[in-house]
Amino acid sequence: MELSISFTKDTAKYVQIYEEIKVAIINKKLCAQDKLPSKRALAKTLNVSIHTVQGAYEQLLAEGYIYSKERLGYFIAPFEFEWDQHLQKHSSSASTAISHTIKYDFHNGHVDKTAFPIASWHKLLKKHLNIENLTISPWQGEWTLREEIARYVARSRGVQCEASQVFVYSGTQNQLQALCHFFGSKSHVGIENPGFKRLCSTVQQCGLFAHAIPVDQSGITIPNEALHLLYTTPAHQFPLGMVMPIERRAAILQWATSKEAFIIEDDYDSEFRFKGLPIPSLAKMDQLQRVIYFGTFSKTLIPSLRISYMILPHSLVEDYQLFHQDQKSVVSKIDQLVLAEFMAQGLYDKHLAKMRTIYRKKQQVLLAAIHAHFSEEFKVIGEKSGLHIVVRLPSRLSEQNAIQLAMQVGIAVYPCSTSYQQGSHEAMVIIGYGGLTLEQITDGIALLASVWQFSVSRF
Repeated sequence: MELSISFTKDTAKYVQIYEEIKVAIINKKLCAQDKLPSKRALAKTLNVSIHTVQGAYEQLLAEGYIYSKERLGYFIAPFEFEWDQHLQKHSSSASTAISHTIKYDFHNGHVDKTAFPIASWHKLLKKHLNIENLTISPWQGEWTLREEIARYVARSRGVQCEASQVFVYSGTQNQLQALCHFFGSKSHVGIENPGFKRLCSTVQQCGLFAHAIPVDQSGITIPNEALHLLYTTPAHQFPLGMVMPIERRAAILQWATSKEAFIIEDDYDSEFRFKGLPIPSLAKMDQLQRVIYFGTFSKTLIPSLRISYMILPHSLVEDYQLFHQDQKSVVSKIDQLVLAEFMAQGLYDKHLAKMRTIYRKKQQVLLAAIHAHFSEEFKVIGEKSGLHIVVRLPSRLSEQNAIQLAMQVGIAVYPCSTSYQQGSHEAMVIIGYGGLTLEQITDGIALLASVWQFSVSRF
């Protein structure tokens, strides 16, 4: 695919690239599933920097015009409705549609980097960075780390397991891919709808059948389909944020037992619960009979560490080890050893206690700012735990327009519609707060209210 863009001096180049591609998508000059040029290729064609193209692609991705496939690139997203608008190329509003810089980024995947215990981590890193540790780890992960993970989930989530059941990976997608390959291409997988959009593409890329299982106020519903695996986020459903009540948890476990299916419980941010007592995990209730437990250190430490883990039921361990016996570890040995000692010394538990306090305060400030600056027609949902909330917009404000208005004043918020496999009729945005300071949260919400509170959607 070739994209020809004539630049003007009126607007930043990445804004013009964004507008040109958006108009082409809306006018169906670019069709669903079409592959966009790589960032490098388009930058070379247009004689601009890769950073300029990346800015345009990221905005198109945030608004749901395109989607990405790991290692494959960017593709035009499918739309099941007709656009009733006609945009002019480089319209006068283009220069104000997007701010040149993002001052406040409310991304749900960001964490408080300033609170990371760099001194302690660096000390352990220097200790383990030696000639003996320059080899690769066993494919299942370092035994010391697997032991510490087993101890941690036992005391924090009540999950009783052995180190042999723990498998260390470089992220949720990575371990889901390995699991999908193990179950095989004839398997059927149920995925929350709405839910993690990358999960569905991962399952499909592995050749398995993905089924959208609706979510209601109690979380994922009991499937009617014949499934081998069911993926769910019961502690804090993504993105809507509801916590699965005990009745639904019991019903899901009964379903899995009766259907001889397995449940993938993704406990991605269960450490951060701000209202009520901790909710028991499915793995604790089931004690790893039909539950495969997913955990990660991306939220509690830093995403760039790229360490996650999967805990399998005893019944699957031997076959899983045999299936993957020729694999190699995908996680740095040194990072695994550092993390293992960090946990063994009690530093991880200490850090978690600190982060709970920090994030609780941030959430309180966020909710207070929303209450102070927005009317009741803006509804907050999913605030009981986790590092993001969802705001349901009033009918006069579309999701797309809300995101563009926010960008106009230098604020990045994110669409909820991209989490739905068939799109959503409700206008909602995801607001993460983990990576912002208290002052940034307060100022950002006030600025957001200045463009949302009395706006009328153009779409």
